[in-house]
Amino acid sequence: MDNAVLEALRERRSIRRYRPEQIKDEELRAVLEAGTFAPTGKGLQDPWIVAVQEPELLKKISAMNAAIWGHDTDPFYGAPTYVLVFGSDPSVWPNSLYDGALVLGNMMLAAHAVGLGSCWINREREMFSTPEGKEMMREMGLPEGLIGIGALALGYPASFPPTVKPRKENYYRIIK
Repeated sequence: MDNAVLEALRERRSIRRYRPEQIKDEELRAVLEAGTFAPTGKGLQDPWIVAVQEPELLKKISAMNAAIWGHDTDPFYGAPTYVLVFGSDPSVWPNSLYDGALVLGNMMLAAHAVGLGSCWINREREMFSTPEGKEMMREMGLPEGLIGIGALALGYPASFPPTVKPRKENYYRIIK
């Protein structure tokens, strides 16, 4: 069986090299809107999505993430746009992390569909639990009590992974 969605699922790859030019506004809006159509528990639409393109804020976010990672390289691989996803503390809404993960997944597929590259970036929970991170969230206009779930590096790919990693044996089972 084949169609555009299944093809996109097979073709999408994590991109770790980006061209420096900023993405188009309509491309960004398409990616962000795709995130809003991710399924969420009880239809609560708990996640919050923030796209960042301001150069100084990009540097600050990259430095915070790199420090937690323990590296001095850019964990966002030079992408010109970061998309951050936040959600309720899991003690308040147990589906928070799952809902946010689905939002990120939808946005990665949408990015691929419009010709952009993306890569899921971790450590947002640690970043935004710090005093500096909480202040940054306030400056972004987010409500109190949220946690960082994940982020995307987003931009025009400078290169693509050359091969597809083979899928493992017995990845799925069908029981009838």
